[in-house]
Amino acid sequence: MPPTSRTEPEQFVDTATRPETRGIELIGDDERHGRARDLFWVWAAPNVSVLNFTIGATMILLGLELWQALLVIVAGAVPWIFTGIVAISGPAAGTSGSVVTRALYGIIGNKIIVAFTGWLISAVFLALNWLASSFMGADLLAGMGLTDPVVVPIAVTVVVSAITVLVAVFGHGLILRIYPAVSIALIVIFLVVTAFILPHVDWSYRAPEPLSGAVLWSSVTIGFTILASTPLSYANSPDIARYLPRSTKPSHIIAATALGGALPCILFTAVGALLATGVDAAGMDAGIEAALLDLLPGWLGALLVLGVIVNTVSLNGMTTYTSSMALQAVGIPIRRIPSAVVVGVIGTALTIYLVMSTSLLDAVNLMLQFLVIVSGPAMAIFTTDIVQRRNRYDGVELFDQSRTSRFWYTGGWSVPGMTAVVAGGVVTALCLSTDVWTGPVSEAMGYIDLSVPAGMIVSAAIYGALSRTRLGSLPSDS
Repeated sequence: MPPTSRTEPEQFVDTATRPETRGIELIGDDERHGRARDLFWVWAAPNVSVLNFTIGATMILLGLELWQALLVIVAGAVPWIFTGIVAISGPAAGTSGSVVTRALYGIIGNKIIVAFTGWLISAVFLALNWLASSFMGADLLAGMGLTDPVVVPIAVTVVVSAITVLVAVFGHGLILRIYPAVSIALIVIFLVVTAFILPHVDWSYRAPEPLSGAVLWSSVTIGFTILASTPLSYANSPDIARYLPRSTKPSHIIAATALGGALPCILFTAVGALLATGVDAAGMDAGIEAALLDLLPGWLGALLVLGVIVNTVSLNGMTTYTSSMALQAVGIPIRRIPSAVVVGVIGTALTIYLVMSTSLLDAVNLMLQFLVIVSGPAMAIFTTDIVQRRNRYDGVELFDQSRTSRFWYTGGWSVPGMTAVVAGGVVTALCLSTDVWTGPVSEAMGYIDLSVPAGMIVSAAIYGALSRTRLGSLPSDS
């Protein structure tokens, strides 16, 4: 089993020049370092992404006017606040968020939840982002005469995933060191691309069939669900913040994390919506990534593909890093570095399957909508627990997995946490509207999608109420 306390004989060093062997082990006060503002760049690098262009174009495909799409994009960035809030539990506990959530779900229950929220969601996002780089890399190589529709995308996937796993192996120290430079480089590339996109924007764009009433609200709410699913999936944010000193102000952690993710998402998702106004139906059918490359000069197209690959490595490197700790928290007897390799192999296999079976636009929209069934309730419960406990987590207690543990609850299960996440997931599914599944509540309301707010409100309310009873551990914290 991986060591779970800093009293273990192994010495851990958090540096950019050596692989990080620490996984979920506790971080002592003498090992804490960094500043909250460093988190801004750590979160900006993964979110200067071509997927933002894809999602922005989706807002127009949903039938929204340009101004409506821009408002939905801004609203969809608001859930980044939750990503920032859960991040503050990392420095408080000195360990991974996948261990902190033992306080929410119980020692055994947490293993089930982490298997979904900390690993399954991570694997899906690995595949989505590698899929983007695979398609765009294949489009670029096609211009050089490499046109095999199967071998080329798979080859790009394997190369990019190998680099990604290497970043995850070096871990937190490397991420903290290089992501600021990566963020700045990506922002410059994407701003130059934006400058070439703007002349093609139809500023007088009007939806072919203007929407109104329930149909309009259906498109608005579906768009919001797609957008909100990204920040709600980042319940791993404590993992990146956990090295910060305990004295770091929580408000600074929240602001740096939320703004680092939200600002690039708003800007470049808006650019994606603008781009869609100038692309005809045939271009959209070919894929927004291919349409984008067609608008750019060859040198900039190549630079953009390089930027997409760098962004993919930065996002998936961080995702692989945190999901490797999730595997440890589930109880699998594996060290962090081998765990990162396992996660990378699984994500690569899923990406190869998607490369051969779907388009980027279809894959992104469908997966992002379905993910909120798990991620929305889980994020609401985590946030509620932090507020109710006033962010007080004892790392040593969290590693006590015996039957006398404070977090053993009822046979290893937290009734408040498990009830809230299941009920919230059911409500989310009932209110969800996708191409392959429409919940009865959504259908009765004219396909309006209230899955995110409904699921989160129900989860937070149930957990908040039950955790204050004898079934929870909050009374001794109050």
